[in-house]
Amino acid sequence: MGIIELLVIAIGLSADAFSVSVCKGLASGQKKIHTSLICGIWFGLFQAAMPLAGYYLGGTFAGYITKIGHWVAFAILVLIGLNMIRESRGEKDDREKNSTLNAATMLILAVATSIDALAVGVSFAFLNVRIISSVIIIGCTTFVLSFAGGCLGNLLGARFRKQAQLIGGIILIAVAVRILFG
Repeated sequence: MGIIELLVIAIGLSADAFSVSVCKGLASGQKKIHTSLICGIWFGLFQAAMPLAGYYLGGTFAGYITKIGHWVAFAILVLIGLNMIRESRGEKDDREKNSTLNAATMLILAVATSIDALAVGVSFAFLNVRIISSVIIIGCTTFVLSFAGGCLGNLLGARFRKQAQLIGGIILIAVAVRILFG
């Protein structure tokens, strides 16, 4: 597999993480690079780790995970999107704002947005792809796009916090529907 094909796959896998990063930036309501870095690191690491896991697990568990994975991702993203919409109608205190970047929340989002990468890893095993260089490219691409998404969300969220949070919730629900039916 060539570098161009691998970059196209990496960008495709990063799309959900980019969207969620934009939403995280919108929800933070602050112009901070911190939010963007957290999104980039979590999503980049998981987008790299999941194909690696899929590559080594092969067909053992991948069939089961890919059967229910889209349902799990759908449910998580819809719940978070609905929560963002609810929050756009009221004020949150600073403690609640900061909790949206806590490890538990980011872990759930990172897993939900990278389940499709597990299936890609399984296909890499059958295609005899160089897995280490592939996961590095996927992880780095996802980091860059997620960081950029967080920055974009921060930029928009600082000016239009309530509207941005509402739109961010709608975007997460749309991503969830795309995962389920796409």
